[in-house]
Amino acid sequence: MENLTKETFMKKVFNFDDNKEWKFEGDKPCVIDFYADWCGPCKIVAPILEELSNEYNGLIDVYKVNTEEENELAAAFGIRSIPSVLFVPKDEKPQMAVGALPKDGFIKAFKDVLGVDQPVAANLY
Repeated sequence: MENLTKETFMKKVFNFDDNKEWKFEGDKPCVIDFYADWCGPCKIVAPILEELSNEYNGLIDVYKVNTEEENELAAAFGIRSIPSVLFVPKDEKPQMAVGALPKDGFIKAFKDVLGVDQPVAANLY
């Protein structure tokens, strides 16, 4: 999982200074967790996303944006409550989910929104 600043966001996800229309800059689907350190539900989501980041390694990029430090990014996406999670498919417009999702909620969104199936766990063999 990687924390994004406005600068890294514009390189890896969407350069909203140069583009009015959505244009994804990444090479694989991603999930962006908009959070703050003081947010209780954000602390519930963080370990779930950390776990999923490992499980889906190489299939989905998982990013975090600290809304306290990156006000402009939060404003660009109209973040009013946190946690807010942006699901960014490779070739379609992103979709926002507000609130703390359970792990199976993320897995369903990865499949339905990002088109990425749950990988087969390597430790089952």
